[in-house]
Amino acid sequence: MNKKHLIEITIFLTYALFAMSWVAGSMMTPNIMAFYNIEGMAAATWMNNAITIAKIIGNLAAAWLLVKMGPKKAFAIASLLIAAGAAGVFAGSYSLYVVSRLVMGFGGAFAIVYFNPIVINYFNAEERPMINGINAAAFNMGNLLALLFTGSLLSTLGNWQNVILAISAISLAVLVVWWFVSDDFSLSASASGDKPQVTYTLKDGVKESVNWWLPIAYSGLLFCYISVFALFPLVPTFAAEAKYLSSIMIGAGMVGTIAGIMIVKRYPLRVPVIRGCGLAMTLFAAVMITTSNATIAYAAAFMAGFFMFMPMTALVTLPQELPNMTPARITVIFGMFWSISYMIETVLMFLAGVLADTTGNIAYAATFAVICSSTFFLASFFLPETGKKPELTNTTAKTA
Repeated sequence: MNKKHLIEITIFLTYALFAMSWVAGSMMTPNIMAFYNIEGMAAATWMNNAITIAKIIGNLAAAWLLVKMGPKKAFAIASLLIAAGAAGVFAGSYSLYVVSRLVMGFGGAFAIVYFNPIVINYFNAEERPMINGINAAAFNMGNLLALLFTGSLLSTLGNWQNVILAISAISLAVLVVWWFVSDDFSLSASASGDKPQVTYTLKDGVKESVNWWLPIAYSGLLFCYISVFALFPLVPTFAAEAKYLSSIMIGAGMVGTIAGIMIVKRYPLRVPVIRGCGLAMTLFAAVMITTSNATIAYAAAFMAGFFMFMPMTALVTLPQELPNMTPARITVIFGMFWSISYMIETVLMFLAGVLADTTGNIAYAATFAVICSSTFFLASFFLPETGKKPELTNTTAKTA
């Protein structure tokens, strides 16, 4: 196994374990509420809100930390913060437990932003689509692991504290591997061989429209994805149980990720993939929540999950192919990407709650989530095409 592949495994596992700890904690909410004598879902939501807030702030701070500490130490700090979430099991109050989730959220926020400079440094242009696709599935993998094993871990280990400690212990082990196999690298070296920009700050990033359209596109998909687990289970009128629809969508997402990697490697354009999959995702999600036939709902859930994850490789690869791309610049771009995406998702989730409270029907909130997923399709019309057109590629080949 090459060094770069071992590095890829460590960063993938780091974020997957973060996701597993996040989702497992959410699944054990009743146990945690009982332990701290907390009543009411409003208070309980702070467990997830803390992580979301940390991701919004942490994503923007990631570039600063990378420049100050260098890639090796910056990712190590991110990993350490993720593992430090285990401190919450010793918290004497619910407030301190929420703080521990905030700390873990900062670790996850840093880690996901550092995916891209690491990928650009260690992998060439031909390898990146596959690595991008694998990394795009890291959260989904952690989500799946949590859904599959949280119940059995809780039964085997006895309480929610031991479950969180076990996941954090594995995170620490992965951190040790990262420390011994990773190294620092230049943040200014150009990934494409073009003359690199000397510096690229958050101020520079704000001026580029693509850095706004990318998160706007993704925000609707993110909101719909989170709603599948946060809102859909509360709707009693679906043709099929929401927990089964969620599981099917996760499984289909894995298949869609593989398909997305294959398409990006074989088809040179990015925007058509994003646009087509975005439209298909919204249409199938609409069928999933409106049909009265359970079989159709299951089939639509599979297709919605498939097309939800299929374009992620293209979406992540697109900014990496922009001219004069460097590890420092891609860090700023994806710091903005994740921060703005989660800010918009947070606002949309709040509006969904207001809609449900105002109408007295949670199904309207689910419909709102599906409608918002159309941002992936609509914003694609404002994204630049970074892939090489087939006719241009053929012409170059003939000239050579």
